[in-house]
Amino acid sequence: MRAKSGDHLVIMGHVVNEHGRDGEIIEVLGEDGQPPYRVRWSDDGHETLVFPGADAKVEHKSERKHQPAGS
Repeated sequence: MRAKSGDHLVIMGHVVNEHGRDGEIIEVLGEDGQPPYRVRWSDDGHETLVFPGADAKVEHKSERKHQPAGS
């Protein structure tokens, strides 16, 4: 997994009807784009240090579809 600042980290929900989480990667702390990442979560604005697991994926800024505000 490799990312740059501005990419988004998406973590899938684990149970039925559980929404996943999405956040902007604001800092890459590993070498060569690898984790850990400092992420600002879109649902509550909090920033956390994340070591993503197998349930996570990076959506690169250049590939990410434009998301309307509030979605």
